[in-house]
Amino acid sequence: MPEFTMSSDLPRSQQLQTFVVTAEQMRQIEGRVFAAGMPVAALMEKVAGLIVDRVTTLYPSTPYRRVGVLVGPGHNGGDALVVARELQFRGYEVITYCPFSQLKDLTATHAQYCDSLGIPQVDRPEALQTCDFLIDGLFGFGLERPIAGDLATAIDQMNQFALPIVSIDLPSGLHTDTGQVLGIAIRATQTLCLGLWKQGLLQDWALEFTGPIELIDFDLPLADIRAILGDRPAVNRITPERAIAVLPLTRPASTHKYKQGHLLLICGSHQYAGAAILSGLGARASGVGMLSIAVPQSLKPLLTTQLPEALILGCPETTSGAIADLPETTDLSKYHAIACGCGLTISATPVVEAVLASQQSLLLDADGLNILANLGTIPTLQARSAPTILTPHLGEFQRLFPELTQDMPCRVTAVRQAATQTQAIVLLKGARVTIADAETVWINPASTPALARGGSGDVLTGLTGGLLAQVAAENREESQEARDRRFSQAVQAAAWWHSQAGIVAVQSRTELGVDAHTLTDYLIPALSHNLALYQTSTKI
Repeated sequence: MPEFTMSSDLPRSQQLQTFVVTAEQMRQIEGRVFAAGMPVAALMEKVAGLIVDRVTTLYPSTPYRRVGVLVGPGHNGGDALVVARELQFRGYEVITYCPFSQLKDLTATHAQYCDSLGIPQVDRPEALQTCDFLIDGLFGFGLERPIAGDLATAIDQMNQFALPIVSIDLPSGLHTDTGQVLGIAIRATQTLCLGLWKQGLLQDWALEFTGPIELIDFDLPLADIRAILGDRPAVNRITPERAIAVLPLTRPASTHKYKQGHLLLICGSHQYAGAAILSGLGARASGVGMLSIAVPQSLKPLLTTQLPEALILGCPETTSGAIADLPETTDLSKYHAIACGCGLTISATPVVEAVLASQQSLLLDADGLNILANLGTIPTLQARSAPTILTPHLGEFQRLFPELTQDMPCRVTAVRQAATQTQAIVLLKGARVTIADAETVWINPASTPALARGGSGDVLTGLTGGLLAQVAAENREESQEARDRRFSQAVQAAAWWHSQAGIVAVQSRTELGVDAHTLTDYLIPALSHNLALYQTSTKI
């Protein structure tokens, strides 16, 4: 399985799509640009011009003739005023709304010029109801205090107008780093993120406020970005280029099945027989060379029918129909990776204890995680020397790491701390899957609510396990750090691939039609679709 290196030789566009910044990091990057001699006013003009070009494409003056521009006191408000001016020059009927008496000097200068051009300013939000769309320039990155009082009331009114709203950089009222709402926030139809991706825009709780998000590149020097973020930025987006680059899409002509990884899935019970099937189908799509599935003995005929190419291990059962133990002849050391937990029930505790004690690469999901929490998450995992991957949803994460989830304001921070404490790779499921390893946090920026279906996580477990087995099967002379990095990249690629299957499925099935079993049918078509796009864009 190949390795992806975030090289400075990559095209600028690919590098920018990966970087994610906090408010403080963005301040430092811009500070370097201004200290080098870039005038603030010149940069504001450039940024506003790019925004205007995009806005006029999204909302052409016919039929979107009348536009209301919301102006804040800082440089975000200055951007908005330059946008207002340029839209007026392009034939739009523009009005502005500025609920602030004090403006920064540059913003005040632009306000004065807009007034000289005859652009009317209204003092009540109700006057904006006659507009065809709004541009939100109230607050940019770095807002810390909650919005309250008359301004909160005004934002609530504007949200109820049901007009399209384009937010500049991020919707006013969202915290730049956490994505949390500071009292109230603009509900944008579209967000034009400026320069670099803001961390808060990529967290679950921001989604209902951002609409689709686009990055507006205004040519921040890569040297200045890397001077602040370093060669391995702390937080990154998973891009299609990154995911595709690490997938095992080609194989040596002389290879055989045992060189392509052997995965052991331990899953299923009488109560959750489908979980075993779904995780098996996910693993099959990964291309893993050999697939073994351990299930309760009574489920063996069902699994053999559904996955005839897999080796099905019938296990002793508890009275409740869970796996009581692995077969006596089972040798865990012969597997390149183990994925354990889907549909097990808590009754399978001895099995989870056995795989935790093994020296194999291990992915734990579902009841595997619940059993781990009962055993003691941190001390149990610290005792392991082999790579461990945890794939919890939020409820499971809270059980695993209760001290990290009290008033959890930021998924990125919580997942990073969990990975640091356990030395595991932690994948927190959600609308924006967040993955942390010992070095870095990665966020999958694209998904679909169609995946909010029972069994979707089982598919992800099998798919991820299959990729991990292929990584482990490679005989490389490399450091443990490099090997761990390749495991992390496999997890990132699986999260991206899984979400893309949902996205492609929705295009033909709608969000209501993507059950977990259907999702498995779209794993390979989604990969083919994205590979074709990638090859076209890179002219391979």
